[in-house]
Amino acid sequence: MTTWNCPARPSARFFTALIARFPDLKKNLYTEEGKLRSFVNVYLNDEDIRYIGKEASAVQDSDTLSIVPSIAGGSNHAV
Repeated sequence: MTTWNCPARPSARFFTALIARFPDLKKNLYTEEGKLRSFVNVYLNDEDIRYIGKEASAVQDSDTLSIVPSIAGGSNHAV
């Protein structure tokens, strides 16, 4: 897990700053229309931002934003 301190509010400004610092992340986080990809889960203090205000969610200095990509796939075979 990587930690990065960024004094950005709301969370949309965090993503703008994140993409500015790590431009290769943009294609993994956003669709061509500029929407956060559906398989990218973002949590603000363990709360999914899709249910608490999306990218307009207010972020405080003491908050933690976590970006968690969904993982799918596998095999029908028992391990």
